[in-house]
Amino acid sequence: MSTIESHVAERDIKNLCEQIKKNNYIAPADYDHFNIKRGLRNADGTGVMAGITNVCTVEGYYIDDGEKVPREGHLYFRGYNMEDIVNACIEEDRFGFEEVIYLLLFGRLPDKEQLDSFCNTLSECRELPEDFIEDMIMKAPSPDIMNKLSRAVLALYSYDENPDDTSLENVLRQCIHLIAQIPAIMVYAYQVKRRHYYKKSMYIHPMKPEYRTAQSVLRSIRADKTFTDREAKLLDVCLMLHAEHGGGNNSTFTTRVLTSSGTDTYAALASGISSLKGPKHGGANIKVSEMVNHFKEGVSDITDEGQVADFIRKIMKKEAGDGSGLIYGMGHAIYTLSDPRAKILRAKAEEFAMNTEFEDEFILLNHIEKLTPEIFNSYKSTPKKAMCANVDLYSGLVYKMLNIPSDLFTPIFTIARIAGWSAHRIEELLTGGKIIRPAYKNNNVKNEYISIDIR
Repeated sequence: MSTIESHVAERDIKNLCEQIKKNNYIAPADYDHFNIKRGLRNADGTGVMAGITNVCTVEGYYIDDGEKVPREGHLYFRGYNMEDIVNACIEEDRFGFEEVIYLLLFGRLPDKEQLDSFCNTLSECRELPEDFIEDMIMKAPSPDIMNKLSRAVLALYSYDENPDDTSLENVLRQCIHLIAQIPAIMVYAYQVKRRHYYKKSMYIHPMKPEYRTAQSVLRSIRADKTFTDREAKLLDVCLMLHAEHGGGNNSTFTTRVLTSSGTDTYAALASGISSLKGPKHGGANIKVSEMVNHFKEGVSDITDEGQVADFIRKIMKKEAGDGSGLIYGMGHAIYTLSDPRAKILRAKAEEFAMNTEFEDEFILLNHIEKLTPEIFNSYKSTPKKAMCANVDLYSGLVYKMLNIPSDLFTPIFTIARIAGWSAHRIEELLTGGKIIRPAYKNNNVKNEYISIDIR
């Protein structure tokens, strides 16, 4: 294409985009006029009730006489307090992610024999189909691992002898295989990215069948295959925290929407991965890491509370950071006074960061958590908004301390959350019964068709 043709094409695209903007404009006041619940949120910020679930409960406020009242956050997996599960595993010095998977899928805590059997099943299901790695991963490198995960899950449909059967038995089989295989897909995709985009050597380590998920991930992403038990159990905590978060979060709701249409397991779970990639959802941990870099570049001493406060104000005024005005890792759709996941990660981050090269960054995150609500509310009119740190504020630092590359921050979230998606897919198939189809108010005026010769 010549330079002139290129410029003409660019001009045409610009004009077409202006037409698109003009013909897709909706006045913000129209949403209020028609009582449209944008983002499926009520006016007070609570979520529109779209279904019933036994899988998970997320609590961050209560309603008193019609008013939304902040409260400490709690997260329940199948009625069990997530903090109790995680803390018990920490105190007993054992891995817990596989136990959480079992609980989410089957609705009850396993005994030791059941858990051992389930772990053996996961181990047996980790192997990918013959030639899959070469044909579906190595031959098509991706700059983003999340897109590769989604593509690979969709591709596994072609290797399934019974992919469209939505019976409980078949869907459970498919879900267990995908839960087991996602870590391996992630690792292979990352190694291919290293070779293709970073021009670095790949290192492929076969997974050891006796290893739990956290151990397998750390062993496979490190060139020397070495890790400590303490490191593996820290990653295991992260996986437990991220495994499930209710039916209304974007990726889980996406999975349930696709499931309600009757589509196959691979399509439904790939949609969850695609949703999780977004920076407003699972990709937020990357945005926190980028924000931390902005602080390091714009503040001479990130441990100085006053300097950090001044930079927070600059970010909110869109004078610093990425220009969005957002403090990533702060605030949540449900949690108000605290996010129980963030509380656990903060404690683990402090345990690992103190007296190391990461101590200053941990102090910075603590300052951000402490200062942001007060500064935010100083710019807003009453009533003041309760705001807490969410799980993303500390997860990036934890991954960094585990020497996990930022390319894998959100994919590791996927390794955990596919357990929750699977539980919700199964529940939707068993209890939903209707295709999910909300309504949209049409805002167009009626037009008469005009012949092309006289337009």
